Amino acid sequence: MYIKDDIAYAGESEPLLKVIGVKAMDDYRLWLRFSNHEERLFDMEPLLAYPAFSKLQDPDLFKGVYLDYGVPTWGEGTIDVAPETLYEQSVQVMQSA
Repeated sequence: MYIKDDIAYAGESEPLLKVIGVKAMDDYRLWLRFSNHEERLFDMEPLLAYPAFSKLQDPDLFKGVYLDYGVPTWGEGTIDVAPETLYEQSVQVMQSA
């Protein structure tokens, strides 16, 4: 049993999802590797219209993405995106055999 937001749930809680690898790609996409070992692609372009992300329209700043405790981050920690959002809104990269 575990408790989240004052609600008790049966079973074990899901481990926190973290990004363990990130690379900025062309066209404002991110290649991501998650702690569950999935590789996924996330399109940042729709977020660039929001003031919080507008500085990432600068390609040099966008390409400067780095991980801070499992969270993709830019600009000395002033811009980040939650791993859960990245996972839910990304597409899985197909692995070749």
